[in-house]
Amino acid sequence: MKRYFPIRVVLFVLTLSAALFSSTSFAQTSPDAVVKNAVEGTVNAMKADPVARGGDMAKITQLVQTRFVPATDFQRTTRIAVGKAWSTATPDQQKALYEQFQTLLVRTYTSSLSQLRDEDVKFTFDPPTLDAGGKDAVVQSHVHSSGGDNPVRYRLEKTPDGWKIYDIDMMGAWLIQVYQTQFAGQLSKGGVDGLIKFLTAHNARTAE
Repeated sequence: MKRYFPIRVVLFVLTLSAALFSSTSFAQTSPDAVVKNAVEGTVNAMKADPVARGGDMAKITQLVQTRFVPATDFQRTTRIAVGKAWSTATPDQQKALYEQFQTLLVRTYTSSLSQLRDEDVKFTFDPPTLDAGGKDAVVQSHVHSSGGDNPVRYRLEKTPDGWKIYDIDMMGAWLIQVYQTQFAGQLSKGGVDGLIKFLTAHNARTAE
């Protein structure tokens, strides 16, 4: 005798299977695919939006936050850039450092992307270079425009949620290395609170 399951049970099983498959697929996405989706998705959204294409930085920032930031782990970026002082900071100080530094990183990347809004650009992405453990990768991209071939490198870490971008080399230097030096100076002068104050003041100036 055949048994028939209620339609709601069948739908539930199909939905659950699809969700699990989607989650697994996302976790297995290659580093270069993550970078490609984040970068091209952001640029295409910027070019498709009249306000962003007109140079509205608030709109471009919003697109970066919704299209690019989900592919990042800027909290890891903050921890590395701050160095040993991160472990001695209170939870509230860590939160403030992360929020202010993420704001700075987003604005830096937004400023770079905004220059492409009127450009006829093409992106290519090299296969990732993995470390010995397969947990860290570097993806080199190429921005082909009227200005020539501009390489941009992305460093990613393999996490339980998939590959996440945590460092970017846009002008021949990794952002973490650049900010480590600046942060060390601020930390030596005013400690963690001094660094928070410095970042907050910097972000306030760039928002004007």
